[in-house]
Amino acid sequence: MAKFGKSSVRRLDTCAQPLQALMRRVVIQRDCSITCGERGQEDQDAAFNAKPQLSKVKYPGSKHNSSPSMAVDVVPWPEKWGSTSAFKELAKIVQEEWAYMSDEEKDGYTLRWGGDWDGDGDTDDQTFVDMPHWELIRK
Repeated sequence: MAKFGKSSVRRLDTCAQPLQALMRRVVIQRDCSITCGERGQEDQDAAFNAKPQLSKVKYPGSKHNSSPSMAVDVVPWPEKWGSTSAFKELAKIVQEEWAYMSDEEKDGYTLRWGGDWDGDGDTDDQTFVDMPHWELIRK
């Protein structure tokens, strides 16, 4: 059974409880790593200024910029940054595990994926794609 390494656990611990519960379920189904939870101003500015751009918002506009973080970045392991199919595979597992969670565990949130911001199931119609990114939205 897969489990998170120490760095992933440390990053996940900075996230809101529904994301922690979700990702602990996901890692059992698919080996993955948490690359970002809470993000401070320096890291957010670096993500915004990166080429190519890793974030479309400046600090404190990202869901990563709250404490606890309302966003988490997760990648399939071994890390497959350029593999859209690996991220889509992981996304399917994340969405299935979210569906299995109780309303109490979800705590009044819905889940949005950075690979399909508008939630229409089409990853090709996005103007900005952030495949590792998952965030909580208050219902």
